[in-house]
Amino acid sequence: MVGTCPTASSGAHGSLAPAVVSADDLPDGLVVVDATGRVTCFNAAAARITAVRAADAVGRQLEAVLPLEDLDGRRWWALTDPYGGLATRTGQPERNLLLPGGRQVLVSARYVREHPGGPVVRLVVQLRGTEARRRTERSHAELIATVAHELRSPLTSVKGFTATLLAKWERFTDDQKQLMLQTVDADADRVTRLIAELLDISRIDSGRLEVRRQPVDMAAAVRRHVEAYTRAGLRPDRFRIEVTEPLPELWADPDKVDQVLGNLLENAVRHGEGVVTIEVSPAQLKARAAGTAVTVSDEGPGIPEEAMARVFTRFWRGSKRGGTGLGLYIVKGIVEAHGGTITVGRAARGGAQFRFTLPVAAPAFFTQA
Repeated sequence: MVGTCPTASSGAHGSLAPAVVSADDLPDGLVVVDATGRVTCFNAAAARITAVRAADAVGRQLEAVLPLEDLDGRRWWALTDPYGGLATRTGQPERNLLLPGGRQVLVSARYVREHPGGPVVRLVVQLRGTEARRRTERSHAELIATVAHELRSPLTSVKGFTATLLAKWERFTDDQKQLMLQTVDADADRVTRLIAELLDISRIDSGRLEVRRQPVDMAAAVRRHVEAYTRAGLRPDRFRIEVTEPLPELWADPDKVDQVLGNLLENAVRHGEGVVTIEVSPAQLKARAAGTAVTVSDEGPGIPEEAMARVFTRFWRGSKRGGTGLGLYIVKGIVEAHGGTITVGRAARGGAQFRFTLPVAAPAFFTQA
């Protein structure tokens, strides 16, 4: 069969028949070559990545089907010599190689021998496109640029004020000294928050975000955040809290719940308008599991429909009013680490509406995402 290499594998325990997996089901390109160097399998992903039809590949010599070159222009198969090289070799690690026309592809190979030291009876080549890696590299570069930009301003301020105070301490009044030190303290907090965000992103991306579950009173946590805003000078009528009782007993990480609430409320206050409404209610989750839902909405212009799909991605900013654009990405990671979900939509009065749900879960010392 052209382009497919069916492989039988046993099904789940108790199944009546084994599952059959086709090479075309694989997400990566698969090329299988026999002992003579002739292609016997060229799956759909390989055809997509290389722009070579499976019908044009199967039966031909590997070097003719994939005339790969390294970045220095050397012919790859002649350089590696899979069939005539050292008999102890088991394959080639992944390399970035070039096809005719400059198309880049990630290539790795496995040398199959009937016995150690014997001749190669089959060559198995894996192909992957480079677009995903380029996206990752661009994301990392953008993260570095964002961090550098966000660090420069507070560090410049800290350095300037401390240098000025050290050089001219006696020339300033106590009020002036206090103002400078308060500015330094605020900028140091800003740097600390940015570093915490970077650590959170690292843990989320690596699946190592720890959730230390304890009893959480969600309604009390919401009221605590609102009181902090009113103490800072916002009018109490800027907020409305609606709690639907009784709430189920919730086990979650209190610090991370505070981080989620703080971020959502800050977004509503900074980017929204009018009254910020926070609703806390019981939620019925999948498989009839109980949970708690929190909805934060405002009366501002809201988020455009075309932007809603990007809200929880890195560096998304709803406006040009500052911020790293990392907060909602971290919020989503925290909620999902708890086994919950978060959505964004349009509030009844036109503003943005964020709703997250957390399952009641169970007490544990910690749970990993």
